[in-house]
Amino acid sequence: MFPSRRLAGLPLIASCAALLVAPSALAFDFKTVGKVPAILYATPSAKGNKLYVAPPGMPLQVMLTYGDWVKVRDMNGDVAWTQAKGLQAQRNVLVKTPGARMHAGPDEYSAVLMTADKGVVLALSDPTAVVWAHVRHRDGIDGYIKVSDIWGL
Repeated sequence: MFPSRRLAGLPLIASCAALLVAPSALAFDFKTVGKVPAILYATPSAKGNKLYVAPPGMPLQVMLTYGDWVKVRDMNGDVAWTQAKGLQAQRNVLVKTPGARMHAGPDEYSAVLMTADKGVVLALSDPTAVVWAHVRHRDGIDGYIKVSDIWGL
């Protein structure tokens, strides 16, 4: 066999290996609405149709950046545009499961610190969570909640 034939498959193998070792490149980017409510528009312009107002602390998934504008998706899957200056890097999540339990530790057997209704905002302490997310409620309660019970990771 000629050496060039043995090396022919290397680019494909290298590409597949790069995808396996770089999962963070495929991760979603989330931002949080700052202290002032953010107006969400149908187009990347303040002259566009106003769709709704996102309250402070609401997490939004960033899909695309276009100049000073960001195309975002909310927990319901609605897509809109907002000005990037109204978003901050602080990561928050929303409870998506009614009656979700926040535990003292990252397991089902630790004490339940609180029960949260759907839509409750929690500050995210560790954005790399896989099964249990370390979160904090605005009342100061600090604990763990199942990743499957929240949106914004």
